[in-house]
Amino acid sequence: MSEPVRRSSVEGFKEASEFLRGEIPEELVDENAFFGKGSIQLLKHHGSYQQDNRDERKAAREDGRGKAYSMMLRTVVPGGKFSCAQLMAELDLCDEVGNTTLRITTRQALQLHGILKGDLKKTIRRINDVQATTLAACGDVNRNVMCSPAPFRNNPIHDELQQMADRLSQHFMPRTKAYHQLWLTDEETEEKQLVGGTENPFEVEPIYGAVYLPRKFKMGIALPDDNCIDVYSQDLGLLAICEDEKIVGYNMLVGGGFGTTPTAKKTFPALAQPLAYVLPDQVIAVATAVVEVQRDFGNRADRKNARLKYLIHNWGLEKFKQKVEEYLGQSLTDPKPLQVTGFDDHLGWHAQGDGRWFYGLNVENGRIKDEGRFQLKTALRKIAEKLDPPLRFTSHQNILFTEIEEGQKKELENILEQYGVPLTETISTVRRWSMACPAMPTCGLAVTESERALPAMMDQLEIGLKELGLENEVFTTRMTGCPNGCARPYNSDIGLVGKTLGKYTILLAGRREGDRLNRIYQDLVPAEEVVSTLLPLFAFFKRDRQEGESFGDFCERQGFDRLRAETEPESEVA
Repeated sequence: MSEPVRRSSVEGFKEASEFLRGEIPEELVDENAFFGKGSIQLLKHHGSYQQDNRDERKAAREDGRGKAYSMMLRTVVPGGKFSCAQLMAELDLCDEVGNTTLRITTRQALQLHGILKGDLKKTIRRINDVQATTLAACGDVNRNVMCSPAPFRNNPIHDELQQMADRLSQHFMPRTKAYHQLWLTDEETEEKQLVGGTENPFEVEPIYGAVYLPRKFKMGIALPDDNCIDVYSQDLGLLAICEDEKIVGYNMLVGGGFGTTPTAKKTFPALAQPLAYVLPDQVIAVATAVVEVQRDFGNRADRKNARLKYLIHNWGLEKFKQKVEEYLGQSLTDPKPLQVTGFDDHLGWHAQGDGRWFYGLNVENGRIKDEGRFQLKTALRKIAEKLDPPLRFTSHQNILFTEIEEGQKKELENILEQYGVPLTETISTVRRWSMACPAMPTCGLAVTESERALPAMMDQLEIGLKELGLENEVFTTRMTGCPNGCARPYNSDIGLVGKTLGKYTILLAGRREGDRLNRIYQDLVPAEEVVSTLLPLFAFFKRDRQEGESFGDFCERQGFDRLRAETEPESEVA
């Protein structure tokens, strides 16, 4: 007799859920301020995570209140394309039902924090009212599809990228009716339809089936000279190949992913590998085959080993390719020789190529808020009222204001300055190229600070780099409050990964182009020693760099033994 197939508890929740419905309807109207374990997992597919305010945990325990539960809600924004009307609706919601802030994510999407359970349905309905959705923003499905957000109009390439992102997003969207039934039915009639009622789950979910994917799945589309979406970090990446100002095909990359658990050696960050060259009209079919192979063979027993990167690691790329070809029903063409050569953050003023302009505004760590003199929310409302520009969000959590007429450029700048929002041109280079995940107090996985810690470190780095004459040096610094990699710290020039309370792992020798993993340089570095550990490295970099060499490439060339020998003080002789 064969042994029963092991599965994680999440797999059981999904299978019993009637396509993501589960016990959510009953729990939405019960007296608890929180959801049960099964509903917590299912709600992710609807775009929501249950969280609690960790700043309040101690006081809550002492006075017997229990945890201060709330929901985070994420909106899907393929390629970061959003309208002012949609943003204004989200800003209204962050004031009415959230924690008064809105956050641009590292996948070009939006997050609301602090929503009480009783306000969740109203919030989702309001987002849908402005033609946006939260469905598949989280969960074991394809997440928000990324692409370069730049709206250049003098060639069709960027429009083609956005169109492909939209097609992929729509194609891989769950088909279950549960989302509509739970959140969008008439509240008076409570009209509902049965979600199940079929013996074949692929009639309801033609791609995902009854239990969806073993783990989350991420897609992104990049250009060789602009890898601004970190194509090598994606489960499935498309690197466009262009001829005569037209995309003629894509190198499809597979198996990227950065989540890791230091205590589990079976986990690791990985860069995506080239699988095949595909024509534009083949992308959907080949991507579907890749997803279906992951669906059927990904690890459903251990969620720590459930991402596509582990399947490819265990099988090898060649076996994986053969299985994709089997599902596709035809052979794949070998990938073209192609290298990433650049990363554009798209900030500042840029001519679109049609007589109009777009402006990239730096939003530190993606947090949209009004705080003291810094009144970004108010400025955005005024910009929407006066100019109503189409918007784009970037993978570095910034905003592009697009379709700006020549005569409106100064008006946009004046509004930002009037409300205390620093123009991109006044932001230091080191801060401009940094980003952090939210971490404390909302993320349940965080072991230490990230978003609230990085700005002070940037303050110190600004001073030290200016003293070294390196204030204009471009390098990426990315911080996370745990090892799960949400801010993509594992391919940056400098990665700062929370290891325990107040201490970080410093990783070096990645690079801005995103095609090389960094490595651990020093572990368990106290927060107050991070900058003092980095600055001697930059002093050595200034002394011994080669012409045009980046900081990450310098660290890779020198090797960590040499870096330590040149920068760490000698032990005192007794």
